[in-house]
Amino acid sequence: MSVRTGYVTQTHTGAVSWREAVEQGERIGFDFVELYMDGSTERTALDAESVAEATDSAGLDLLVHLPFADLDLGTPRDRVREAALDEHRACIDAAASMGAEKAVLHASSHASPPEWTFNDVRPHLLDSVRELDGYAADRDVAVCVENLPSVRFTVHDFETVFAETDAAMTFDTGHARVDGMDAEEMAAFLDDRGDRVSHVHVNDAREDRDEHVPTGSGTTDFETALAPLREGWDGTVSAEVYTFDFDYLALSARKLSEFL
Repeated sequence: MSVRTGYVTQTHTGAVSWREAVEQGERIGFDFVELYMDGSTERTALDAESVAEATDSAGLDLLVHLPFADLDLGTPRDRVREAALDEHRACIDAAASMGAEKAVLHASSHASPPEWTFNDVRPHLLDSVRELDGYAADRDVAVCVENLPSVRFTVHDFETVFAETDAAMTFDTGHARVDGMDAEEMAAFLDDRGDRVSHVHVNDAREDRDEHVPTGSGTTDFETALAPLREGWDGTVSAEVYTFDFDYLALSARKLSEFL
């Protein structure tokens, strides 16, 4: 199987250290960990050399999830947007120093109606994606823009992202479901645009909500949704599960392997 699997760490909460996240990723048998660079593991709290040594010793590849909660890449306020870009550049530098190969990016903005329309925000988001994609590429890190749940850029905005940037995509199944896609539509999207999808978040749910329950415990039809990944696709797939119980994560890994 050419698809590599891993998981999105919940290290930002402080309930799990990045070292434990790496150790558990190795124990479960994942190919990589996707380190969340926010909260307790924001970039200044990480020693890049130590992370690189730990993942290398564990035989794991490394991806990162860039911060987003308080960073606005689409605001029309130039100085605020530039500060957000500066922090993202610093995170990408840290990711490169840790040996990360991909960086998941939320291209979103808190600027909203009635003060700002999406037409006001959209060009700034696209400029930010192009800037960070180029900056990361120069450091051998691939930016993968994630579709967001009912927040621009949603999955329905990605033809614009594909047309106006060179960035790859992180396809989040749960976010796509929130925005109205069923399993067949997810499969059609991945089949049609798999050349631009480098990374997938498998985010299971019991209904059309962003739940992140253990993989296979929800009602998402992953047999159907992930079918285009089973032959000829060589990207990465993260189980994104909101749990601190690694037994549930190990079960998610087994379920994910079955789906792939």
